[in-house]
Amino acid sequence: MSIYIDEQTRVVVQGITGMEGGFHTGEMLAYGTNVVAGVTPGKGGTTAHDRPVYDSVKEARERSGANASIIFVPAAMAADAIMEAADAGIPLVACITEGIPVQDMTKVLPYVRARGVTLIGPNCPGVISPGKSKLGIMPNRIHRPGRVGVVSRSGTLTYEVVDQLTREGLGQSTCVGIGGDPVIGQSFTDVMKRFNEDDETDLIIMIGEIGGNAEQEAARYVRDHVAKPVISFIAGRTAPPGRRMGHAGAIVSGRSDTTEEKIAFLKQCGIVCVDDLAAIGHTAKRVSRS
Repeated sequence: MSIYIDEQTRVVVQGITGMEGGFHTGEMLAYGTNVVAGVTPGKGGTTAHDRPVYDSVKEARERSGANASIIFVPAAMAADAIMEAADAGIPLVACITEGIPVQDMTKVLPYVRARGVTLIGPNCPGVISPGKSKLGIMPNRIHRPGRVGVVSRSGTLTYEVVDQLTREGLGQSTCVGIGGDPVIGQSFTDVMKRFNEDDETDLIIMIGEIGGNAEQEAARYVRDHVAKPVISFIAGRTAPPGRRMGHAGAIVSGRSDTTEEKIAFLKQCGIVCVDDLAAIGHTAKRVSRS
């Protein structure tokens, strides 16, 4: 099974008439994603990519039966867009937007959780189940169906890892970019639980980075619950303490945040740690054969 989306997922695009939303809607459609509607306030009654555009998510859900949303709206309006989707009864929301204020997300997260909504992101590439559906901005051509699950904070590192896997003949079950902000919807542990329960995932790859303890929390779950092999790469080995590197959540604030401390703990929990990102592909191939 797919852990978030499949061929039956009916997608509404919030911000479909914008430059980013329009481009990536075309890419999702080309991949076979079942995009059923778009939302842009004030442009209801028009069409985009031959899909109807509505003024509200509520109307889009009622008219099209959408059960997932992807958000391409500016940062200042993104929090409201997420909450609008939750109010409309959309159970799965992926927010691609970057630069959303942390204060906004501290309000959004409990709001969506109280309504039973699964939020992926923000500041993320979304989620793809190769050969089935794509709810995000991942390059179409690099993915292949298979049995390796990938979860990462970084979009670009996800693409690099997926490309390596595909070149090694290892397809992917689902690839999830959880986002690099301090406050996000799905954590490494949340995704790890889904992969652990997924009959179509045999091997899990976790791409982490400096900052926070999300990787350690996931490692504890792996230690206590996961029998499947897990491979990890932690980015940011050369980052100086106190310096943010790329993502808002990637900042070393103490000894336990450093790459070395994370890697040591992950290894204690039985995770195979790779020092060189370029080695992920052949390491996965070796582990998958063992």
